[in-house]
Order: sequence, then structure tokens, then C-alpha cells
Amino acid sequence: MMIQSKKMLLGVVCATLFACNGNRQTMQMGVPDYAVATMKPQSITLTTTRSGTFEGRQDIEIRPNVGGFITQVCVDEGASVKKGEVLFVIDPVQYEEAVNVARAAVEVAKATVATSELTVENNKELRDKNIISEYNYQMSVNTLAQAKAQLAQAEAQLVNAEKNLSYTRVTSPADGVIGKIPYRVGSLVSSAITTPLTTVSDISQMYVYFSMTEKELLDLVRQDSTPGKIIEKMPEVSLLTADGRPYEEKGKITTISEVIDQATGSVRARATFANPQRLLRSGGNGMVIIPTTLNDVIVIPQKATYELQNKRFVYVVNNESVAESREVQVYDLDDGKNFVITGGLQAGERVVMEGASTLRNGTKINPVSQQEAQAKMNAATGAAQQQQK
Repeated sequence: MMIQSKKMLLGVVCATLFACNGNRQTMQMGVPDYAVATMKPQSITLTTTRSGTFEGRQDIEIRPNVGGFITQVCVDEGASVKKGEVLFVIDPVQYEEAVNVARAAVEVAKATVATSELTVENNKELRDKNIISEYNYQMSVNTLAQAKAQLAQAEAQLVNAEKNLSYTRVTSPADGVIGKIPYRVGSLVSSAITTPLTTVSDISQMYVYFSMTEKELLDLVRQDSTPGKIIEKMPEVSLLTADGRPYEEKGKITTISEVIDQATGSVRARATFANPQRLLRSGGNGMVIIPTTLNDVIVIPQKATYELQNKRFVYVVNNESVAESREVQVYDLDDGKNFVITGGLQAGERVVMEGASTLRNGTKINPVSQQEAQAKMNAATGAAQQQQK
């Protein structure tokens, strides 16, 4: 009998404890805990990535000014050259002969001028003594003027011949890098060739061309209506090279076209990057990274929202701790985690941060901080692991 009484007492105690625990759980289920945060404005930096193509500050086509056979190619493709450095030599023989002929013509013209000057001086004395007429004297003066004109013409021809001779040594007009060389020693070239001898690319600074959407251009125009102000306020941009590595130098957007390409609906923009190590080359490709800073905006985790009929909603907690559904407008940050609120929510309002999909409009909750919610979750996880052991 005593044993049975003890068993009955134990059963009553267990039943009582179970009932108490059940009531406590029922109360807790009635007002569940939800992590809630107060919305605060902040500044964030967004990045937009655009594919870009590289061009040197200037790509200069090298063409000959005179015709002839190439006798020497002084550089190789891809070589770095300085301004004035000889790139090609065209057979100079015929141009050297032309210089010699022009020099001889100058000497003949000088001798003619000297003779005419003596004649004029002599005729002046004879005229003064009335030995010859004024007409004869003026004829000698005119002959001298003609001789001087012929000397000037001969000197001009000499200058032209010397210039043509200098053109047989084709030099670089700027510092840069040699491009493709389609002509070799023995090739016959002239000023009329369609394909240049080569191209010298000045890559001390590199232009990176990329596209911007019409919407992005409109946003910039609405902020600053003049192109100059738009470019002045554009931030420094970064660059990823073709191997995916960040380029050390920062760039600056220097031009934005205001003509929209009807085929693509975009405008062309250009960023300029210093290229001291000659790492970037004309014709290359990379990714331009454009940062944009948003000031005094509300950022919210994507998990704090839910979607219904292509609309985005959050739960706002009022002063009575009741969760109320509200539609918001968002901007996707493309990071897979957060949205920027563009409408429907104000700073200072409290929003349910987690479990929005399990709530119903008008549900009373027990607001807790995200840290408290995480601590309770960790404690529950630890207790469950202990029970499993």
C-alpha cells in the first residue's frame, strides 16, 4: 500500500509540473519573441561595374612622307620608343642626289647675283657720267632683281630637297609603344600607302571607354544639369584588369557623351588612368568600378521583407507591440543581402528583422533586440544538443 501511495504521489507531481509547463508554453506561444530594430539613416557606398576597352592617350599612325624602298627597320613590335627615335630608314640615295643638285643650283644663283651686282654698280657710274642711258642702267637693276629671285627659288628647292632627305629617316613623333609592323626591309612604300608603317601608342595615360545607361545619365543630369559639373562631381573610379586583379592607380571620368546610341540605349563615357608601369596596353579590356555614395538612407536586410504579388512588404511594430504589414519601395544593392528603402518607411520606426514570413498582420509580439534573439537561439540550440547527447 505504501509503495502504491508513493507511485500515485509521483504521478500527481508529474502531472502538475506538466500542466504548469504547458500553461507557461501556451503563454509564451501567445506573445512570441521577434527581433526588432529601429531604422536609422546611414551612408553607404554602392559600386557599379562596367566593361571597358583600353586606348592609349594617342595612337599615331606612322606614314612615310617620301617614297622608296625600306633599307632598315630600327625597332620591333611592342618596343618602347622615345620622341625623335628613328623607326625606319628609306633608301636615301636619290634624295641625297637631289640635295647635291639643289646646292649646286644655289651656288650658280649666288654667282649670278654677284655678277649682276657688279654690273649694276658699274652701270651706275656710267650713267652718272652720261656714258650710258637711264634705260640701260634700269635694265641692269632688273637683271639683278631677277638673279636674286632665282637665288631665292634655288634656296627654297634646296630646303625642300633637304627636308625630303630627312624624311628618309622616319622618326617617332611621341613617346610610346610600337604596334604591328606590316612592312619589312625591301618593301616599297610611299606617302599614298593605305596601311601605315606602324602605330606609336602613347600609353603614359590610358583611356578606358565604357557605356552608361540612359537612366544613369538622366539621374546625373537631374542632379547637375551641366556636363562640366557632372564630371567634376564624379568620384574616382577603380579598374579590374583582364586577369581579375585590381589596378593600382585610380582613374577619373573625364568625358560623358550626351548622344544616346539608339541601338544600345547607352552613352559612351571615358575614364583616364595613369599608366606609369606600362601595364595597360591599347586594345585591352577590363572592368571599370564606379562608386556611388548614398547619404541618409535606410538599409534593411532582405530577410526582413517578404514579397506578395510583386510587391515588397515589411512588418512595422507600433507602440502596442503589434506588427503591422506595410508596403515599401526598395532598391536592390546586388549584394544578395540588403535593400535600400526608397519609400514607405521612415527613420525611427521599428521593423521586425527576422521571421517576417511567419507573421500575420496585427499579431502582437514581444519585441527583443537582435542580440537577445541571437542569444536565445544559441541557448536553445545548446539545450537541444545536450538532449541529443
